[in-house]
Amino acid sequence: AEDREARRRRKRKKEMASEEESAVKEPLDLIRLSLDERIYVKLRADRELRGKLHAYDQHLNMILGDVEEVVTTVEIDDETYEEIVRTTKRTVPFLFVRGDGVILVSPPLRTA
Repeated sequence: AEDREARRRRKRKKEMASEEESAVKEPLDLIRLSLDERIYVKLRADRELRGKLHAYDQHLNMILGDVEEVVTTVEIDDETYEEIVRTTKRTVPFLFVRGDGVILVSPPLRTA
């Protein structure tokens, strides 16, 4: 009976430890939970990235894999003064993202 009780306590302690690992107590914990998952990163200069998060640090420098980058540019037509919005897409196998350009990080936004 004592062995069974001890096993039950160890199991509960182990469960609490894994709950602890998945708990979000500070902002970078949310990034940690996204390791090896696809994320969406919005950068300065109207750049957006979607890719798998392989590594990050406290500055939000990141290593992303299988990345789709979308760059949006807005130009003004000289004659009509209309805005011309262009988006350029490219895919990159691996990318180092410098943290000071990061505006937002989230799970990938579902696009229709």
